[in-house]
Amino acid sequence: MKKSKQNAEHYIWGANCDGWHLVKNEELSVIHERMPSNTSEIRHYHNQARQFFFVLSGTATLEINGERIVLNREEGIEVLPLTAHQMFNESKGDVEFLVISQPASKGDRIEADHINCD
Repeated sequence: MKKSKQNAEHYIWGANCDGWHLVKNEELSVIHERMPSNTSEIRHYHNQARQFFFVLSGTATLEINGERIVLNREEGIEVLPLTAHQMFNESKGDVEFLVISQPASKGDRIEADHINCD
């Protein structure tokens, strides 16, 4: 079955951000996400999941271990397990991107208040 935003499982996260599960199983997760202007994710890392973020439209900023990386349309970056990261949309428009996780990141997330930054 073909997958798209129109027929994928949808959820809302954060400050009115959207996610659509394009692939959802234990081995692989592919999520199409949308972040409105001036929104951000919570800083976190994953114990096992390796992730790839790929911008479909707009401009995103991904902070990885304290380094801010601007991702424009059709640009992406890999985030390895145990690497703290946080996605921001500091632009004036929406940003849409894919988050590809292997294995799936569900239940594998440690949020910022549990990260030792010393």
